[in-house]
Amino acid sequence: MIDTLLSIEDLSKGFSSSGRRVAALDNVSLTIAAGETLGLVGASGSGKSTLSRILLRLLAADAGSIRFEGADWLALDGAPLRRRRAHMQMVFQDPLAAFNPLATVSAVLDDPLRIHGIAAKNQRPGEIATLLERVGLTADHAARPVRSLSGGQRQRVAIARAIATRPSLLVLDEAVSALDVTVRGRILELLVDLQKEQGIACLFISHDLAVVRAVSHRIAVMDSGRIVETGPAAAVVAAPQSDAARALVAAVPRLVTDPI
Repeated sequence: MIDTLLSIEDLSKGFSSSGRRVAALDNVSLTIAAGETLGLVGASGSGKSTLSRILLRLLAADAGSIRFEGADWLALDGAPLRRRRAHMQMVFQDPLAAFNPLATVSAVLDDPLRIHGIAAKNQRPGEIATLLERVGLTADHAARPVRSLSGGQRQRVAIARAIATRPSLLVLDEAVSALDVTVRGRILELLVDLQKEQGIACLFISHDLAVVRAVSHRIAVMDSGRIVETGPAAAVVAAPQSDAARALVAAVPRLVTDPI
């Protein structure tokens, strides 16, 4: 993991609230190497989701730069941006809100294959079956409506859709926080396995330090829009240097310190 896949420098974003300017991001800088998982952790309101939305070009930054796969990510527009979007995919907290709940699993997975020209029409059913098997489901799930699936199954479909475009980076924003403990563990194991198989880098965003520790090589801690600590996951958990990291460690009575 030596090649820098994503580089963020001095990224800033502010919002107006009650007549004053509030800094959601304040000169945020971080990097992610190819094949690496960076855990981004912080309390609610620390700026994590704002950062993810700027990365996905759902929000515009006020200042700063982002380079992704060697390109100026914030300068891309039109067709070049559409092509590059296939390489950076997101898994949201609530997959049902991200899907058409009336759609079938097949329709949900067909969209990225069709839009990005990944497989011809007659090849897509086989590709969909392969994607479902890769995330621990069966080809029989393809015909089922999304709304009929359990929360864990829907999140597996969301991951299948995200990896359908063969991305180099997955952005996961509280992707397991709505799941019960058992299902959460299975999804985390799936993510680790997929990363080992395909070399996908991940930005794993959560308020839960124990979950982040389980899947991350490094951890960055956010507080009030700033990165206040970055280091190897085990070191941040064992010897946190910032007040924000110490508070997160203290909030987890029995923190799992060995990764999955």
